[in-house]
Amino acid sequence: MKVLIYEQNANMQKRSGIGRALRHQKRALESNGIETTFDKKDTYDLVHINSSFKKSYKFMRQLQKKKIPVVVHGHSTYEDFRDSFRAWKLIEPWFDNNLTRLYKDADYIITPTNYSKHLIENYPCTKCPVEAISNGIMIEDYAFDQEKVNKYRKHFNLKEGEKVVIGIGLLFKRKGLHDFMEIAKSFPDIKFIWFGSLQKILCTSFINKAIRNKPSNVIMPGYIDGDVIKGALQGADLFLFPSYEETEGIVVLESLASKTPLIVRDIPVYEDWLTDGVNCYKAKDNNEFIEKIKFVLNNDNSKVIENGYKIALARDTKIIGKQLIEAYGRVIEITKNKK
Repeated sequence: MKVLIYEQNANMQKRSGIGRALRHQKRALESNGIETTFDKKDTYDLVHINSSFKKSYKFMRQLQKKKIPVVVHGHSTYEDFRDSFRAWKLIEPWFDNNLTRLYKDADYIITPTNYSKHLIENYPCTKCPVEAISNGIMIEDYAFDQEKVNKYRKHFNLKEGEKVVIGIGLLFKRKGLHDFMEIAKSFPDIKFIWFGSLQKILCTSFINKAIRNKPSNVIMPGYIDGDVIKGALQGADLFLFPSYEETEGIVVLESLASKTPLIVRDIPVYEDWLTDGVNCYKAKDNNEFIEKIKFVLNNDNSKVIENGYKIALARDTKIIGKQLIEAYGRVIEITKNKK
């Protein structure tokens, strides 16, 4: 079998979670002996669509007419589009229409968590099976590497013993960037580093104002890839992710795989796989985040870290690849049986 992993504008998505999900799909499938391609002009036996725009929908319909099995990946929900780009309320009807059209005519939808599965299968437009399969994590890529940690520390000129809290994400209100900055004010002696970028014109005025008024201990280096970001994940004292809405959160898996203490917002997406005080820490508001940060920085978190690592291990791309292949088998049967 050869699978086309399709995203109609991969360049636009390469710095986002969806971009990493594409790479994870490729690794997951190839580690299980499945050939993959990103080239629509190539030959293939099945297509895994990763975007919800008009071209993706037209391509899906063309594939269905040719009886080529096609899977739609439910990266997006109506809920996680909110509080993102500037003028998102004006764009929302267009986005919702695209998503509705795609989910309405899909033969099979794969989405990362039971939470997003519940959302999608309860949309009135959804008629097909919806299966939860994690985006996965390439565990071996996050094994501790002192050289990468050294590169990260050198990049930010960190002093010996200096404590650092990091966050990763696009510059969205939904990601809780403004809360990250507000929380940092309570820890003036600790560096808070937020990795991520978005063109200023696309940021909401709320986020642009928060960035202009950020406290001096908050560093915003923009998008950084490679050894420095992996060194940060492995070398930071804490990963803080105050996002309000996710379908999974690949950066959460990256933190767990890096064996870094993790604090997330207590939101429904984590209910059935992350447990406060067992494999991560959760907080409902900024006051709770502040208290949890104090706890993590002043206590032994080794047991929670190891339990969190087990969560990441269970989502290694080799395991996810097997789950994808099984789902593809179901899609192939659906395609065969369609009139």
